[in-house]
Amino acid sequence: MYDEPRLLAGGDRAIFVEFGDGIDPELNCRVRHLMLAIAREKIPGVIETVPTYRSLLVYFEPLEISARKLKDTLRRLAQSMGEIELAKPRLIEIPTVYGGEYGPDLEFVAAHNGLTTSEVIQLHTSANYLIYMIGFMPGFPYLGGMSPKIAAPRLETPRTKIPAGSVGIAGTQTGIYPMESPGGWRLIGRTPLKIFDPTREPPALFQAGDYLTFTSITPEEFSRIKQAVEQGKYSVKVTLME
Repeated sequence: MYDEPRLLAGGDRAIFVEFGDGIDPELNCRVRHLMLAIAREKIPGVIETVPTYRSLLVYFEPLEISARKLKDTLRRLAQSMGEIELAKPRLIEIPTVYGGEYGPDLEFVAAHNGLTTSEVIQLHTSANYLIYMIGFMPGFPYLGGMSPKIAAPRLETPRTKIPAGSVGIAGTQTGIYPMESPGGWRLIGRTPLKIFDPTREPPALFQAGDYLTFTSITPEEFSRIKQAVEQGKYSVKVTLME
């Protein structure tokens, strides 16, 4: 973590505010603190903020605010972030069916780590995962907190089509594909929830700073939940963390 945040130009309409060079919950918390501070400040000319693992990207309209003035404002806000209290994080439950057609790489992940498939599932469902950032595609969560005991390399040749809701592992990260797409992560399961729905407000099921927990379900439960989701009758389980 840097002693002072670094402000870097991202072209003529954006500024990166970097807080460090690692992946760490405390570092990411500072990113979200600044994002909230900017939202409360209502800075004229600021268009959008995008949080990442270790930095915040601030888009602005240079005809409304100069880069120099915005940098001065961002430095001031960064120095007073300690006065801002983040809301209690949400813990969102993700029902997931593991293995089989839903998770064709589960056996590979188990064999790669010298585990049984049941042990992989137990380890994957035993953690609360911090959403560091949303990226790659709308609603795709980059999660921290996965056990290194179930880490696995990406596919050498990515799949051209992955079903929406697929849960994957790449290295020491786990994530969920919110929509059908190509991808190279090892697929271990699938959730029937709609992770991203453009007709919903907000469209994404979660945001940076939330936590996810995975629960194992049967294929029969998957079908029932999927039907309930499509009919608008399923309530996602969300609790506030202390």
